[in-house]
Amino acid sequence: MSGGIHQVHGMAGECEAAHWPPLTHAEVATLLARHPSIHGPLEIAWHSPRPLSAAVLVQAGECTLFVKRHHASVRTPVTLGEEHRFMRHLREHGVPIPRVLADRDGATAVRLGDWTYEVHEHAAGTDAYRDSMSWTPPHSPMHARAAGAMLARLRNAAAGYREPQRSTHLLVARTELLCAADPTATLAAQLPERPALAAYLARRPWQRDLADLLAPWHADVQPRLAQQPAQWTHGDWHVSNLCWSSPDADARITAVFDFGLSARTFALFDLATAIERNAVAWLELASGATAARIDMALALLDGYRQVVALDRAAVHLLADLLPLVHLDFALSEVEYLQATGHAAAAADTAYDTFLRGHATWFSTAAGHALLQAIHDAA
Repeated sequence: MSGGIHQVHGMAGECEAAHWPPLTHAEVATLLARHPSIHGPLEIAWHSPRPLSAAVLVQAGECTLFVKRHHASVRTPVTLGEEHRFMRHLREHGVPIPRVLADRDGATAVRLGDWTYEVHEHAAGTDAYRDSMSWTPPHSPMHARAAGAMLARLRNAAAGYREPQRSTHLLVARTELLCAADPTATLAAQLPERPALAAYLARRPWQRDLADLLAPWHADVQPRLAQQPAQWTHGDWHVSNLCWSSPDADARITAVFDFGLSARTFALFDLATAIERNAVAWLELASGATAARIDMALALLDGYRQVVALDRAAVHLLADLLPLVHLDFALSEVEYLQATGHAAAAADTAYDTFLRGHATWFSTAAGHALLQAIHDAA
């Protein structure tokens, strides 16, 4: 399924050829013909460099839209609808999220052939991190503090949302393994319904690997995680999923987007994910650069606590959760890469670098320093 006129962000911090074909003018025109309110000549103004789907900004007359396309094996109208309902709830409760546009049939997600599409309003403000790789730290602690405060607002808005868990594991940040008393047994029970992940794990000593990465952390943290109230979360809180009033350090957040990883987890999971995404420069580990951005972690936490009070026990749990916060999603990414026919090396990177390597990093001096700084902030 490879091919394309543009490149996307690769898993090792370099650009590479797009795995999914780029969106074309013809298919965008066919899709937008289902929206009678959209008029005028169409022009594709920009192709997104994010790798897990194909997305473009489209100029349609005087209107700018964001069009995103997924392979139907990854997202269906049903699974996209789960995201869209959560977004609508949050928007109705004050979180600045662009509207997802319904077509002439009232559908916010539509399948055409092998693809599933969604059309969004253009996010308000400046996409200051549009070209940033994943896991690139914020430009300033002030951006991190603003991101923390907005995440706390999202937490409050999501508190009354009662929808059940996502109906898919593919590219979704869930926490069933993280919260399980026996993650190995829980994963083994899931594998019959996750054939792509089962096929990949069949060639890896996954039970031993999982035991090794869980051993330093899980027994201590799991009983406390099991007591956390369940609620829906964003799942991928990074400054590149926010728009800003300007590129300046004191900019305010004008829009929140990309709810593709959202799921029913618990609130501290979202904050821990935010720290992992924004306060560790994962792509710089191989260069020997200092990866821990303690100032960013503390700024995120400070912004969050300006909106939502966290007691000492919650902050200690936040630190103890961090080494394993990526557990379920890393396996979900392995599953996606296996299921969609990416090169075997890509799935190996997700397994060895993301699943195993990220947890191992927290046992280094730099990792311990980050965790201790959060404990001290309690």
